[in-house]
Amino acid sequence: MSLKLRSADFHCDVLMKLLEDESRSFTNEERTELDVTLPKLRQGGSVLQTFAIYIPERMEKSMMPILQSIDLFQRKILTSPSLKWIRTRQDVNQLNGSGSIGALLSLEGADGLQGELSMLRILYQLGVRAVGLTWNRANWGADGVLENRQGGLTGKGREFVAECNRLGMLLDVSHLSDKAFWDMVDITNKPLIASHSNARTICDHPRNLTDDQIRALIAMNGRIGVTFVPQFVIAGRTARVDDILLHVEHICTLGGEKHIMFGSDFDGIESHVMGLSNPGELENLQEALLQRYNEALVSGFMAQNALDYLLEQLPAGSKIQ
Repeated sequence: MSLKLRSADFHCDVLMKLLEDESRSFTNEERTELDVTLPKLRQGGSVLQTFAIYIPERMEKSMMPILQSIDLFQRKILTSPSLKWIRTRQDVNQLNGSGSIGALLSLEGADGLQGELSMLRILYQLGVRAVGLTWNRANWGADGVLENRQGGLTGKGREFVAECNRLGMLLDVSHLSDKAFWDMVDITNKPLIASHSNARTICDHPRNLTDDQIRALIAMNGRIGVTFVPQFVIAGRTARVDDILLHVEHICTLGGEKHIMFGSDFDGIESHVMGLSNPGELENLQEALLQRYNEALVSGFMAQNALDYLLEQLPAGSKIQ
């Protein structure tokens, strides 16, 4: 297939793997410890990769491993001349025709901030531009999606949302409980993203979004990162690329064709969708999409919807107001 569209991915866990063992290589073509590497991003036509800071549950919930992850991002990822750090909308504009791959830094789970908004501001100054308040469990700010009590945002969590809105920090709902999701929808004044979640109607998993949640994200001009986590794609059998298309189609039927992007969760998963184990295999997804949708729509799904969101929602400059 000769056509290769640009690709964007709003979630991977390379930094977690580097935090566990920094001898792993992001740039070496011969090494295979990582799903997401520079050679595989180039092979997949990447124009944007979001690198999540995720601190494994066995590690301390403090700023220390978060800062170590940022250090790894700067030393192991950004040192490649092919990577451009994305912090402002101007940075996104400069990707056009440059041949560079944008690198966006996000935080998955704000446990380590311990409710201190000063820590959030410091992370903004250090270049973090997206944050999910929880992982799957409860913390100081909200309940995660697998917390039994299924509570919403705490008072501190509400302050956190307001400060993210003020700073221009993108808010990610992928791991929130349903109650916390709706609390955040009620109080945010900026469009939200679900960086790596699918449609619960297609695959009934609590990490996936209900139709009402999908409609809410669409209504606020947010984004939904269709993910490649096999158990979020289909239950009971091996997931295939065509199964991902069921989620894409369902979101489209709800009016979300301009709101779909992808959030692979590469390096955060132990098994893969058949034929989609790393960014170098994204051509298989592109080809399947082009059999069903026109090139303009597929270009949106693959990258442009994500880039448009960043152009609209990232701050104009890095300085805190």
